[in-house]
Amino acid sequence: MNFAVIFAGGYGKRMNTDSLPKQFLEHQGKPIIIYTLELFDNHPMIDGIVVACVEEWIPFLQVMIRKFEIKKVQSIVRGGKTGQDSIYNGLKATEKLSVSNNDIVLIHDGVRPLITDQTISDNIKKVKEEGSCITCSPTTETFLVEQPTGDLVIPTREYSFVARAPQSFLLKDILAAHEKANRDNQHDFIDSCTMMHHYGYKLGRIIGPSENIKITTPTDFFVFKAMLEAREGQQVFGL
Repeated sequence: MNFAVIFAGGYGKRMNTDSLPKQFLEHQGKPIIIYTLELFDNHPMIDGIVVACVEEWIPFLQVMIRKFEIKKVQSIVRGGKTGQDSIYNGLKATEKLSVSNNDIVLIHDGVRPLITDQTISDNIKKVKEEGSCITCSPTTETFLVEQPTGDLVIPTREYSFVARAPQSFLLKDILAAHEKANRDNQHDFIDSCTMMHHYGYKLGRIIGPSENIKITTPTDFFVFKAMLEAREGQQVFGL
């Protein structure tokens, strides 16, 4: 089976909306997280969805899921203190739904609503081939990496990528990595691929759409709205 774990356990302080978590900001009357959930809910290869949510906003999310007729959400769990902890809570809930050691989980930000059906399909295919899949985008600018010595290294742009989401794995593997991190008292890995790399797992990758942004700041929200309106315009005019 193929599961999606959507983590939306934070408030997003950089959005300057102290009373409203950024995943519940609305465009045309629909919260950002619902746009995200619809992508996985409508995909024929996704069997179930688990959401890790800010605890006090779980009742509101349940109302929105019913309102927008999201059918595949099988569990909503409370978010953790960090994104890593939120993902772990979601993975443990997914484990209860799992039926096979070959089950796949796609881990995705609740505020990353601009991926495509093809991205989801490509993630599942790559995990079946290589055991993991990190959705990436090519770098368009030069990176400088500062070494502990203070020296600067410039990686070749041709071989440099930005890790985004989904980040997808065999469920048993990513759970094993989280259990190791918990035993090591490490709760601040920046994302799942960083954790998996730290514990020696091989990482596969695909190139995802350039518009696969994470809505973190007010500027990101305006970009999201513009991109969504552009997509809708293409559909209207048959482009």
